[in-house]
Amino acid sequence: MPIDFEVTMNEYLPLRDVVFKTLRRAILRGELKPGERLMEIQLANKLGVSRTPIREAIRKLELEGLVLMIPRKGAEVAEITEKNLRDVLEVRCALEDLAVQLACERISKEKIKELRAAAAHFRDSLGSDDITEIAEADEAFHDVIFAATENKRLVQLLNNLREQMYRYRIEYLKKKECHPQLLEEHATIIKAIEEHDKEKATQITSQHINNQVDTVADTLRRREE
Repeated sequence: MPIDFEVTMNEYLPLRDVVFKTLRRAILRGELKPGERLMEIQLANKLGVSRTPIREAIRKLELEGLVLMIPRKGAEVAEITEKNLRDVLEVRCALEDLAVQLACERISKEKIKELRAAAAHFRDSLGSDDITEIAEADEAFHDVIFAATENKRLVQLLNNLREQMYRYRIEYLKKKECHPQLLEEHATIIKAIEEHDKEKATQITSQHINNQVDTVADTLRRREE
């Protein structure tokens, strides 16, 4: 298992969280590839830590669906499969449909301004070579919609799902030919929410997610050929 990433210490975070974030980032960026075994001793030696924070990080990564524990084999990076993609995005579609409907009812003028600013930030981020920066800007756009629902339980559920969606979001955003359509969908979502048009907002949100499903599923199928 070649390891070409480094741990970045943070005085404000416990060591176990620093190690978790380091391994998570490596998986999401493809530095640790699907199917690759996570050897505790190797990782501990490379990152200059004991095996305990490595073990704790692997447990958290398993909860997020990024790592699988294989009997008599140990931990390995979870594969990105079409079945998992569709399972996760079916749930996301249902929750985001509810979120956008509530946002249509409850959004304030201030939140509309935030949403426009977030959309502009996402547009600007598309010029970056850092795919994680683009993904974070896309998440920030949706976070404004979630906050506008004023429903903490719904926001919590969406945030819990976020980690499981992240790799699929990354796969989609790698497709630069999809960026113009993404920008158009964001603009349409903003307009529908601003006009309190639940039907239109729900329709475009579902389309927004289904486009991701179809594009990433096609990518996964091509890899298997």
